[in-house]
Amino acid sequence: MVRHLAENRFYNHFDLESLDRREPDEYRTVFQTDRDRIIYSSAFRRLQAKTQVFLSGEFDFYRTRLTHSLEVAQIGRSISSFLKQTSPFLKEDFFIDPDLVEGVCLTHDLGHSPFGHAGERTLHQLMKPFGGFEGNAQSLRLITETIYPGSDARRGMNPSRAFIDGILKYKRLFREKPEALHQFIYDEQKALRTFVLSDTDFSEIEDLNHFRSLECEIMDWADDTAYCLNDLVDSMNAGFLRFERVKLWAEHQNLEGHLAQHAEAILSAIRDGKAEARFGKKIGSFIRCCSLTERSAPGSLNTNRYRFGLFVDPAVRAEANFYKRLSQELVFDHSQLHQMERKGRVILEGIFEAFSESYLNGDGLRLMPESFDRIIRLKEDRRARARVLCDYIAGMTDGFAIRTYKRLYDPDFGSLLDLG
Repeated sequence: MVRHLAENRFYNHFDLESLDRREPDEYRTVFQTDRDRIIYSSAFRRLQAKTQVFLSGEFDFYRTRLTHSLEVAQIGRSISSFLKQTSPFLKEDFFIDPDLVEGVCLTHDLGHSPFGHAGERTLHQLMKPFGGFEGNAQSLRLITETIYPGSDARRGMNPSRAFIDGILKYKRLFREKPEALHQFIYDEQKALRTFVLSDTDFSEIEDLNHFRSLECEIMDWADDTAYCLNDLVDSMNAGFLRFERVKLWAEHQNLEGHLAQHAEAILSAIRDGKAEARFGKKIGSFIRCCSLTERSAPGSLNTNRYRFGLFVDPAVRAEANFYKRLSQELVFDHSQLHQMERKGRVILEGIFEAFSESYLNGDGLRLMPESFDRIIRLKEDRRARARVLCDYIAGMTDGFAIRTYKRLYDPDFGSLLDLG
């Protein structure tokens, strides 16, 4: 730890402190350990078979949650490097830690459910009586409670304060806005929020959900960059963004100025078959549009993570928002994707109903693996048991969820020898 502090004065003991005491590593910094524990977790590996835009297994060239997370991590590290080289606030011994940013980026989708955002919405509706479900909140639960064997007092990877805060994109509790469909953390995570923000005066914060550390802001922009550019390319390659459809859509938008130029660039890339190369080059401009600003945010006296904020050129933000709007209206609202979303919803509802009969209503059947079955039976109330049940379902890959549904409901599927 002393070695790390000597190398980089940007972070202090407040940033490096963990939920429980950690033994110092002889060759890795605290942030490198945090990142490495994510990479070697089963939750991270399962992202390879979870939907990003298109159902896992539908094509062999598009992004999954895993490849998307790897791209976000690369963009996040590049932003950190670019800022170190260009910002007047940073120096050789005072810089944003790229390992911390990379770890945060690798973790940002860790808690997302099978079947993409449609699956997340379904689980939230099913879990509403028990505190809701939210992908970011689930990521926080994974790293602090479930994915890594920690001390006797706690399961979880025992991450540093800076790492927890980096993935804490939303800080509002579910009970503070129970009508919210997303963008909250679980009520049981209040203690984690208190740990992260320490003695910060909440009354000074106008909007908890936009009160983010610098590394969280970098992760969020890296995610936006990968989402709006790379997912756009996948949609072109998959045939959802055909030349005629995009041209007709653009004509109905009455686009002017830069937005008209962006639409023409998309049409040109589709016509020339150069989407991958042309939009790949744009990643660099989305990185170079970043700079640091000083801010007097609550918590800035404790850590440089709130003393500085990320500024993104408004013109580039507008370009990103244009690409996201195009994808939403021509891809995500497409009937074929809605059909797949409906199927995912039916599957998750069926699994949840079957498991609820056993573990919430007490019919006595053991439907979950022994490790989960043992944990859930130790819980004293329905809310806590429902959360463990949700942990198991949320951790499923798309394919495993489909097979589980078939095993529960299809009389011709599965056998005693079927291990999933």
